[in-house]
Amino acid sequence: MVTMKQIAERTGVSVSTVSLVLNHRDEGRVKADIARKVRTTAQELGYQPNALARSLRTNKIPIIGFVSEEVATTPYAGGIIQGAQDAARELGYLLITVSGDDAATVEQEVLALKRYGIDAFIYSAMSNRVVTIPQCLADYPLVLADATDRDNRFPAIEPDEFRIGYDATTRLIEAGCANIAYVGCTTPGPIIAQRGRLEGYRAALDDHGREFNEALVCNVDGNEEALRAVEHLFAEQHPDGFFCFNDSRAWYVYECAARQGLIVGKDISVVGVDNHRVIAETFAPQLTTIALPHYEMGYWAADKLISIVEHRDIAPTPNPLMLAPIPPLDGEEPVKMHCVLIEKESVRPQ
Repeated sequence: MVTMKQIAERTGVSVSTVSLVLNHRDEGRVKADIARKVRTTAQELGYQPNALARSLRTNKIPIIGFVSEEVATTPYAGGIIQGAQDAARELGYLLITVSGDDAATVEQEVLALKRYGIDAFIYSAMSNRVVTIPQCLADYPLVLADATDRDNRFPAIEPDEFRIGYDATTRLIEAGCANIAYVGCTTPGPIIAQRGRLEGYRAALDDHGREFNEALVCNVDGNEEALRAVEHLFAEQHPDGFFCFNDSRAWYVYECAARQGLIVGKDISVVGVDNHRVIAETFAPQLTTIALPHYEMGYWAADKLISIVEHRDIAPTPNPLMLAPIPPLDGEEPVKMHCVLIEKESVRPQ
């Protein structure tokens, strides 16, 4: 982005003179020929005015941009954005959020933010996945939330997917479940969660002397086909414990159990992931689930970004919205965020 300093250097005048001209405050202060030269140079260089700074009549309010790819359309957007906004506000920053469904739209939004003088960004993608950072962001201070840079160039925070699988499976083992199934995700490609949660499931079985049985892994997408697959799992393997990739997939387990006259929380035990309020609290019995730390990841990302911009250490401030402690800003990256298991009613008493 072209700056007033670059225009000043090209025209041989001071930055303050450029500011007076481009903010239309040059009359009586700057010679007409110099003002014309400044405006011509600005036009030749493609200068874009700082619209927000002009509207606020100051350029002293520090601003960071939150750029999301599909995140704003998910149920979890509020948590990540609120966490980032709260952290930014506590440190005297304003957060502006934009979203796009594809790389081209994201680039357009980022260019708009840059015209407002924003030059530090948080980037987030729908679900924890490996992403290619848009080139329009690659040369700016940048932190990723719930995503990992394919080239490992930028700080990032993501859920500890392995621990999710390990903790959920361990909880079912501790509840006395002898035959534990994993209802997973068929989505291929860059999504980190499926791989990590399955690895955690297998490790927990191994650490407790259980053999891994491939037949107990049921990867599904949605709708009737998924329901039939889970019905087949019930019929062929007779699991008494279910670790589900997310709360939505737990619905298939609840439905199949009801069709077979089994009682969740008594005959079988179920653990989901997400702590999706609409699902986890409306199921009967309510679903025991592992809460994804969206608020905490957004909070950490904003603190980390501001620490980079200001070249100083920042200690995150705990607040009641945090279910888990915020990791240190100087930890190994990508930072793995611990996820808390929320006990409800779907795991039978020990």
